[in-house]
Amino acid sequence: MKKRLSVLFSMLLVLSMFLAACGGNDNAGNDNGGDKDGSKSDVPQELRVNINSEPPSLHPGLAKDSTSGTVLRQTFEGLTRIGKDGKPIEAAAEKIEVSEDQKVYTFTLRDAQWSNGDPVVAKDFEYAWKWALDPNNQSEYAYQLYYIKGAEAANTGSGSMDDVGIVAKDDKTLEVTLENPTPFFLELTAFYTYLPINSKIAEANKDWANDAGENYTSNGPFVMTEWSHSDKIVLEKNDTYWDKDAVKLEKIEMIMINDPNTELSMFDNGELHWAGAPTGALPTDAMQALKDDGRLITKPIAGIYNYKFNTTVEPFNNANIRKAFTFAINRQEIIDNILQGEQLPAQAIVPPTMFPENEEGYFADNDAEKAKEYLQKGLEELGLKDVSELPAITLSYNTSEGHQKIAQAIQDMWKQNLGVEVTLDNQEWAVFLDKMHSLDYQVGRMGWLGDFNDAINFLEMYRDADGGNNDTGWESKKFQDLLAQSAVETDAEKRQQLLKDAEAVIMDEMPVMPIYFYTENWVQADNLKDVVISGLGDVQYKWAYFE
Repeated sequence: MKKRLSVLFSMLLVLSMFLAACGGNDNAGNDNGGDKDGSKSDVPQELRVNINSEPPSLHPGLAKDSTSGTVLRQTFEGLTRIGKDGKPIEAAAEKIEVSEDQKVYTFTLRDAQWSNGDPVVAKDFEYAWKWALDPNNQSEYAYQLYYIKGAEAANTGSGSMDDVGIVAKDDKTLEVTLENPTPFFLELTAFYTYLPINSKIAEANKDWANDAGENYTSNGPFVMTEWSHSDKIVLEKNDTYWDKDAVKLEKIEMIMINDPNTELSMFDNGELHWAGAPTGALPTDAMQALKDDGRLITKPIAGIYNYKFNTTVEPFNNANIRKAFTFAINRQEIIDNILQGEQLPAQAIVPPTMFPENEEGYFADNDAEKAKEYLQKGLEELGLKDVSELPAITLSYNTSEGHQKIAQAIQDMWKQNLGVEVTLDNQEWAVFLDKMHSLDYQVGRMGWLGDFNDAINFLEMYRDADGGNNDTGWESKKFQDLLAQSAVETDAEKRQQLLKDAEAVIMDEMPVMPIYFYTENWVQADNLKDVVISGLGDVQYKWAYFE
C-alpha cells in the first residue's frame, strides 16, 4: 500500500507484523495502566503515537495510503474486521451467507449506530461502494471493488451503476454478487475502500470528510474529535459502537512528526508510548543500539520497497535501460549499512510470504556486469552513443531521512556501476503522491503493503496503464490475459501458477525496480498490551490497553 499504497518510509523502512510483548522503556510506560484482563485501573487509558504526516484523505472512498488507512481502521468498521489471529471476523455484519456457487454474498447487519446516533443501514454500504465506483469521484482504489459484478464496467464508463451487484434489500440486508468466486472476498470487506459512509450526512454535505466535527460520523471503535491539520489527530472511544465493551482505550493522540530522531526522543522522554513501525519510523543510526539493549522488536510483513519507472519517457521507455538500472543496485549493502532491520533483498515483486521461491528472485543482486550489458543494448536501441547522451535523470522520493539515505546510496551505485549522473528530488508526501500519479517523474520511490493476503494485490495494480496505483504508464496484453485467467481459475494451484507467470512478465519488462521486502521494527511501552498488527502491517487499537 495495498498498496498497500502504501506507504511512507516512516512505516516501511521499519519492521513487523504482529505485536510481541516487549521492549519499551520505563518512562513511556508508567503513566498509563490497566489490569491484566484489560479492565480499567485508576491510570488513564490514553495512547500517544506518531503517524508521521497529514493523512491525504480520511474519506474511505478517497483514501489511498497507509497513513489514512491507519486512522480509518480505528474510526470505521466494515462488514468484516481482521481479527487478532489475522483472519476476517464478522463486524458490522452479524451473519454472512454465501451461495453454493460462491458468487452471491448476503450480509445481515447487526444493530449498530453511527457516532451521531443514526442507525447503520445496508444503504450506507451500497452508497459508499457505488460512490467509489462513480468515475466522477476519481477514487484511485476503485479497482478493489472490481470483484463485484458490473463494478469495473461502471467505473470505466462502459456500464451502468444500476447493473452493479450491490443491492440493499432492506435496512439490514446487503446482497453482493461477484463476477467470479473470490476466496479472499471477506478479507476485502475489511479493507478501507469497502467501509460504509453515513449516506444521510454525505448526501447533505459533500465535504463531510474534510474535518473533525458533527459531519464526520463513523461507526468504529473510536470517533475523531480533533483534526489539527499537519499537527495531530485525536480519537476518543466511541460510546455508540456496538462492541464498546471490548474497547479499553479512552483516547488516542496521533501526532505528525516526520523526524525519526524526534520520535525516538519523545518515546524515551515518555511523550509517546510507541516509536517506529507501523505508523512511524526509527532513526537508522539507532537500530544497533536498540538491538543491543533488547528493546527492538522485529518481524517480517508482506510488503515491498521499490522504485517505479515512468515508462512513458526516455530513457525509461526502454526495457533494457530499466533492467540496467535495476541490476546495478547492491541491495544487501543498503540493508546492512542503512536499514539494519533484517530486511530481505527483493529481486521479485511478490513477497516470499506469498511466493516462498521469491527469496531467490529473478536476478542476482548487485550484478554490475549484467547491468552494463543491458545498458549498452538499451543505448543502441535508443540510438545513443554512450551515457553522456542520456536525458538528465532525476530520482524522486518523499521527504524522509531513510528515503534520502537510500536514494543517495543508489545515486552513488548508478554513478559507479553505470557511469550515470543522477539528480535527487524530494517532496512532502501528498505532493509526492500527486506527482507519481500524474507521471510527473522519471524514477520514483514507492512502497506497497498487501491489502489482503493474496499475491494478486501485488500484481493487479499494474494491469492497466491508467490504473489508480500503477504510476508507471506500463501495461501488457500478456500480463492482462494471465490476470484474467487467474480470476476465473478455481483450482488453487493452477491459479497460483498463473499469478507466478504474470509476475514473470513484469520482471522481464521491469516497469518496477524492487529493492527490499519489508520488515517492521519498533519499541513500545512495557505495559502496553494487545495492539494488533497483522501480517500485512496494519495496526488496530480496538483491543489495546495499558496494564
